[in-house]
Amino acid sequence: MARRALILAAGLGLQLLRAAPAAACDVALLLTIDVSGSIDRGEYRLQVAGLAAALDDPEVAEALLLGQAALGVVQWSGTGRQTVSIPWRRMLSPAEVADFARRARDLPRAYTGSDTAVGEAIAFSVDQFAAVSDCRRKVIDISGDGPQNAGAALGPARGAAAAGEIEINAIAIEDMGRASPITEFYRRYVVTRNGFVVTARGLADYPRAIREKILREVAKPLG
Repeated sequence: MARRALILAAGLGLQLLRAAPAAACDVALLLTIDVSGSIDRGEYRLQVAGLAAALDDPEVAEALLLGQAALGVVQWSGTGRQTVSIPWRRMLSPAEVADFARRARDLPRAYTGSDTAVGEAIAFSVDQFAAVSDCRRKVIDISGDGPQNAGAALGPARGAAAAGEIEINAIAIEDMGRASPITEFYRRYVVTRNGFVVTARGLADYPRAIREKILREVAKPLG
């Protein structure tokens, strides 16, 4: 009788384990990459290689897994030139993080020789979050090396993001030197009220900047 009770209890425990919901998605992070005409072939490779290196970083990978994060990649440039290059994917195992990093590293460039339509990039990115509505936080991670010079106005796009409780953060890719006009542009006109800007001093500094930025977006504070 006791043995039968133990078997029944074990079976019930297994059923409950199978029925238990997966851990909730803490953050959906859409990595939005500038491929406008000011980004040459070598600079593009630095961007995707830097993104891949950040995802391969053990601290970043651990934070993504702890948060059961959803990742996606958008490439953007001028008017009407925005595309989902890597669809949303949940980071549920180290193998999935590593595979996403590999796909980012090998990502073909979507556009060349076009203007910089930041507002349209944001509007397009906002529309992608309907597919990850269960994620607690929603973040657009946008990078760029120049101000808007084409496309729809920035204000309404940023307002739509804020209304949808979507945070916008940015990497401003500056020329080497002391001035920071791109950083100021992103701070004033692109990021949301609760967002932030990380400055990369040239494309060579991009890997450091993207790692810092992703960690800040996905790592849970201790305590």
